[in-house]
Amino acid sequence: MVITRQVVSDRLLAYLNRQITLAELVDWAENTFIDDVLEPDEDVEMLNDILAYLAAADTAQFPLTWDICADFLERLGVTVKIVATGQAS
Repeated sequence: MVITRQVVSDRLLAYLNRQITLAELVDWAENTFIDDVLEPDEDVEMLNDILAYLAAADTAQFPLTWDICADFLERLGVTVKIVATGQAS
């Protein structure tokens, strides 16, 4: 599979929207280094940096905080906007 900015941002957004777990995100990131190709060439270094962090995000040394996720998405060209879908009572 070809891994692009869009693929990485979609996966990260799926995690933030609770469509996948942290374990699934980490497993996916780890496997990208085995099976996939990063493109385009000018994004390879950035994608490697983000994927390496995500692959270790289940450790205390690489916590996946909101600020880190927002920074990754910004680097990927995604503007993040929080939308509440319900009200707390």
